[in-house]
Amino acid sequence: MSKEQVKAILERVLTWPAERQEDAATILTAMEASDSSQYRLSAEQAEEVRRRLADTDAETMTLEEFNAHFMRRLDP
Repeated sequence: MSKEQVKAILERVLTWPAERQEDAATILTAMEASDSSQYRLSAEQAEEVRRRLADTDAETMTLEEFNAHFMRRLDP
């Protein structure tokens, strides 16, 4: 995306209602803050995240199910 395209989007944002502008500012501020975070994923970790997000048939469980499973593993 070119700088001109980014500027055009930001100019359009200024025409949005104040609440939507605040939403955009919050998102952009969070993105900016993440750039200065000390936490970074390795290339392998990032690939694993992408792989798991792409798995539409992944098994999921609720927190309660996870806790029950975890407790069963702790009790011999």
